[in-house]
Amino acid sequence: MTSSPSDTDIPKLYDHSANEKKWTDYWEQNGYFHSEPDSREPYAVVIPPPNVTGVLHMGHMLNNTIQDVMVRRARMTGKNACWVPGTDHASIATEAKVVQKLRKEGIKKSDLSRDEFLQHAWNWTNEHGGIILEQLKKLGASCDWERTRFTLEDDLYDAVIECFIDLYNRGYIYRGLRMVNWDPAAQTALSDEEVIHKEVQSGFYHVRYRIKESDQYLTIATTRPETILADTAVCVNPGDERFKSLIGKTVIIPIVNREVKVIADDYVDPEFGTGCLKITPAHDPNDYEIGKKYDLEVIDMLNPDGTVSDAIGFYAGEDRFAARKKIIKDLEESGHLVKTEMMTNKVGYSERTDAVIEPRLSLQWFCKMDELSKPALDHVMNDDIQFHPAKFKNSYQHWMENIRDWCISRQLWWGQRIPAWYFGEGDDEYVIAKTADEALKMARKKSNNSELDLKDIRQDEDVLDTWFSSWLWPITVFDGFKDPDNEEIQYYYPTQDLVTAPEIMFFWVARMIMAGYTFRNEKPFSNVYYHGIVRDEKRRKMSKSLGNSPDPLVLIEKYGADGTRVGMLFSSPAGNDLLFDENLCEQGRNFSTKIWNAFRFLTMNMEEGHSYKPRHEDPVSLADKWMVGRIRSTIRGMNEDFERYRLNDALKKIYSLIWDDFCDWYIEVSKSDEPGSNMPKENLERALGYFETLMKLLHPFMPFISEEIWQRLDQRSPDQALTISPWPSSDEDLYDESVALFQHVQSHISAIRNIQSEMNLPPRSALKIILKPGKNLDAEDLSKVDWVYRRLLPVETITFDNQIDKPKASASAMVNGTEIYIPLAGLIDLEKEKEKLQKEMENVSGYLNGLKKKLSNDKFVQNAPPDVVEKERQKMAEAEVKLEKLNEQLVDLDQSFE
Repeated sequence: MTSSPSDTDIPKLYDHSANEKKWTDYWEQNGYFHSEPDSREPYAVVIPPPNVTGVLHMGHMLNNTIQDVMVRRARMTGKNACWVPGTDHASIATEAKVVQKLRKEGIKKSDLSRDEFLQHAWNWTNEHGGIILEQLKKLGASCDWERTRFTLEDDLYDAVIECFIDLYNRGYIYRGLRMVNWDPAAQTALSDEEVIHKEVQSGFYHVRYRIKESDQYLTIATTRPETILADTAVCVNPGDERFKSLIGKTVIIPIVNREVKVIADDYVDPEFGTGCLKITPAHDPNDYEIGKKYDLEVIDMLNPDGTVSDAIGFYAGEDRFAARKKIIKDLEESGHLVKTEMMTNKVGYSERTDAVIEPRLSLQWFCKMDELSKPALDHVMNDDIQFHPAKFKNSYQHWMENIRDWCISRQLWWGQRIPAWYFGEGDDEYVIAKTADEALKMARKKSNNSELDLKDIRQDEDVLDTWFSSWLWPITVFDGFKDPDNEEIQYYYPTQDLVTAPEIMFFWVARMIMAGYTFRNEKPFSNVYYHGIVRDEKRRKMSKSLGNSPDPLVLIEKYGADGTRVGMLFSSPAGNDLLFDENLCEQGRNFSTKIWNAFRFLTMNMEEGHSYKPRHEDPVSLADKWMVGRIRSTIRGMNEDFERYRLNDALKKIYSLIWDDFCDWYIEVSKSDEPGSNMPKENLERALGYFETLMKLLHPFMPFISEEIWQRLDQRSPDQALTISPWPSSDEDLYDESVALFQHVQSHISAIRNIQSEMNLPPRSALKIILKPGKNLDAEDLSKVDWVYRRLLPVETITFDNQIDKPKASASAMVNGTEIYIPLAGLIDLEKEKEKLQKEMENVSGYLNGLKKKLSNDKFVQNAPPDVVEKERQKMAEAEVKLEKLNEQLVDLDQSFE
């Protein structure tokens, strides 16, 4: 600062809301976050793209805070940081929102053409899309906003289509009738990874099937009695003696009275259920395989929306669960329901709509994964791509070694439309092409029909799975498909760090790695940092549906972006779930207040009309050497933490350095010897210099207050902004001996303050301090720095003597081998203090005896709640400790009279 500020220049309280908006605009206007390829080492990060119509939630807060800390530090270490933002078109979620909006307006999706619906979807996206990115700016996200991408923009759309065509031509994509996970709410197929399995209580219904022309019955057991309508066989184990005589017989399916055969297969477990298995090939993946093996009829009893099909002839149009209730009632009335048991089983739910999944036979597009997954597995297991924490390699390996083909088609309109064009009804009467004109040429050639016209071909109605665009994200954001050899893809790819949650390891991380090696023969990133899930105090995942998630924007408004970021990171060790506690955000805000008060104190010590410049030259005094040594050792520790992706630990280090070392010790020891006088100019300028360094170390975590103070500490040009300033070096002398000596002095001063408190000494009463240094300390060394004791304690005299004995009438303490004595004569009335201690000991003894009596009462111990008994035991232990301490003080006083 060139001169001292007036009281009106620096607000008494830090106004986070005004400063956050100010610095967000300043950073963006000056283009600090924009990156272009140059000679520097690149540091590229791609944001996990949030849903385009989404809003900020706690998971976004954590994920993007971590990314921003890493990106800001990389920028300060001299790397060319490029953090690419963007949004995902989110086929299922966005289409569902648009359908819901139209329904409120009295419009059905089925009443619209595809183009009409897509216009509504684009209108919705243009209205709501991008809101979340603006919210991320409030958090302080230092993205290169000029590079914002959208997975459904033209270039990225084209890239997905090119990817599909390429994989099809290489034999990885095929069309087939398979059992898929069907979401009746979204009316689309889902991949295995989009199904969440939950443990639920289900009815286990025992139903008897009559054997034709007999009074005998077979009893099956099922949790889905509605699928009885589509049964086409009953299967038993060929080795099960109970049913051998019935193999080949005909049984009659209840309600529909369909005649089906009893077949035998080793798949059936004789010990499970009744040992008889109903076979429904259209509605169970295992039944489907048995159906293929024995050439069974396939009957589909459900419509796409989960209602019963008209073709069945019973319960037509009924919702599947309503039909289940009616079937159970009808089975009971007809005498076919033998009994009902309750059991715990796992049921699949849609990850997007939370609808119960139906296994359904459907003609879909699939991507073969066995070959694509091999390099993606190898390069993670050999640490070419490193996981942080490494423990996640195990679950990654298990999934990759058991990977199944990926169902990539979705029965939706919002998304990249599958580039398949049909020219007939046969299974193979289609071509794969980017445009209708290309498709027509290919169709004419494949069909040997040159008369085909555009009206004779039709494009597949389905779109591709959203993740089929997201898996290309690290490539497409740099236009790696549009121009595979462009300067940006060559410079930024592979990216450096990916920050994400382990819950999308298979959805996204694994697939991006596969895409990287498939399309560029290179990894997409070098490191994956997995953070935990944000949970409440009951360890439940935070969600709007549970009502247990605070609004991140309200937290930012209340505690400031800096305070909220600190609160999130304080409770977020790498890879472990975050048990969110709003008190930690309050702690973050209090930290902002502490920093601001320190800044105000330093500036208020400036004399009017004088110029002050932060000083950074080599330290001279013990306190300066200690402070510099602590700063440099903290820098080294933080660097190691960043390398190990332990951001939580790095934050704790700078927090302690500022709060404990700088504010509570260094500022105090740098004050003037004269009470009420300003800090000496040299001391103040050194303190300002150290404070500048602290703001650099703090900046990745708390960018707004650190930039505000940095700009106020000195006049800065735009190219001197903190956000682009160099990260401090730690290569210089750590002043280990000075740090160790000062730490001894700190421990002595803390011990003396404890004596003052315990003996109820007036805080300003001058003390005659005597120190008898231990073996590792020299009295002469301590005597040279007696000024530190004098500045921080009310000292009348201070003596350092390796040979001295304990004086009479003195309080004492032992710290790391050093004996400390404070003569009490003239400071307290020893007789009164002794009486006071004895009275307090009597009170504590009485209290302790009462507790012992209560806990010796067997009736109390046996009948009281365990937590109550435990609390009483804790009280007794605390009372015993207090009594022992009071006794020690009394012994000290008695010795003082000797």
